Amino acid sequence: MTDTGKPKIGLALGGGGPLGGIYEIGALRALDESLDGVDFNDLYVYVGVSAGAFVAANLANQMTSAQMCRIFVKNEAEVHPFHPEVFYRPAIREYLKRTVSVPGLLVEALARFVTTPHDQSLLDALTVLAQAIPAGLFDNSGLQEYLQRSYSMLGRTNDFRQLSRRLYLVAADLESSEAVRFGAPGYDHVPISRAVQASVASPGLYVPVELDGRYYMDGTLRKGMHASVALEEGADLVIAVNPLVPIDVSEAVAAGTMKPGALTNSGMPNILAQTFRTMVYSRMKAGMTMYETEYPNADIVLFEPTREDAKMFFSNVFSFQSRRMVCEHAYQMTRQNLLSRADELEKTFAPYGITLRRDILEDEQRTISTSLYGEMLPVYVAKEREEKTGYLGRIGSGLENVADFLQSARQII
Repeated sequence: MTDTGKPKIGLALGGGGPLGGIYEIGALRALDESLDGVDFNDLYVYVGVSAGAFVAANLANQMTSAQMCRIFVKNEAEVHPFHPEVFYRPAIREYLKRTVSVPGLLVEALARFVTTPHDQSLLDALTVLAQAIPAGLFDNSGLQEYLQRSYSMLGRTNDFRQLSRRLYLVAADLESSEAVRFGAPGYDHVPISRAVQASVASPGLYVPVELDGRYYMDGTLRKGMHASVALEEGADLVIAVNPLVPIDVSEAVAAGTMKPGALTNSGMPNILAQTFRTMVYSRMKAGMTMYETEYPNADIVLFEPTREDAKMFFSNVFSFQSRRMVCEHAYQMTRQNLLSRADELEKTFAPYGITLRRDILEDEQRTISTSLYGEMLPVYVAKEREEKTGYLGRIGSGLENVADFLQSARQII
């Protein structure tokens, strides 16, 4: 408890790439409207890693779950638009730097072979050219620039020290392999936007992020969620969302969410993704077991996708429909999870003054959109049905998505 007797509630958000962030937004929207007694913009401590750092920083900066749904999923920008392409800006400078190095590396390789011909073959000598491979395919500075603009307006801040709440964004120091908590003393001078940039820099995908002469990468290299940071800060209850789970192919095939052989035949990126998810997930599970022993007086409530669901695994972050589907899916799965665990969760949440809104959870017609706009959009509900039947193309070809419809309606009104 705090000095005022208020429960110390923490939020821990794991990694999972851009789609993992979309999943967390959908799950948080479901939690936000279904849990009475908890304000997700006024928690005791926020901990985020990778995509979770992006979402946690927004929450700590007073961006609500509803606002995040509108901005990052429905493209209804409050001030300036967000495009997922900011996550995938080609690392042109890195490409040029490595290309320029090729002649020198080639000369070095030939010199090694000539001076020690019996020690190595020419092919062995040419392996030095591996240094010309870029350190990452993409540069996520676009994300940092977006957040820097976002946190400089609407009463928000890009300075950890000016936040009224504790925010810790975890990244891994590439050279020491140690986890670093941006927002903690000694690291709280780093702008929040730069800390997010460092935490989401997945190895191989993004170039390392340099801060104060050190290089940082995705914090999931150490742990999948870092809920221990919230527990160490004294949180009594930690609500955790983990979007990064490996797919169980046999269960997914049985559930009808994927076809046999789809994972194996989908190519190297998805196979590597499955491998990475498996490693991170196993560490996360081991950590959760350890927390029960090390923090017996604290409660941790975890929400994550089921392992037989392939919707997230094969979704395309560039597709508006995919982002919308993943967010809606996370919203509905979290609602189902809350309802199926209602009796257990009510006992866990009761000491913290939190109750479940069963009326909301039992509303089978409820969607993300109705939760955001309520009774205002009967036309929108009809539009969603038309999209599913294909009828929309005949009567509303000028409306590309819900955001366009809403913006057009507002202009008319």
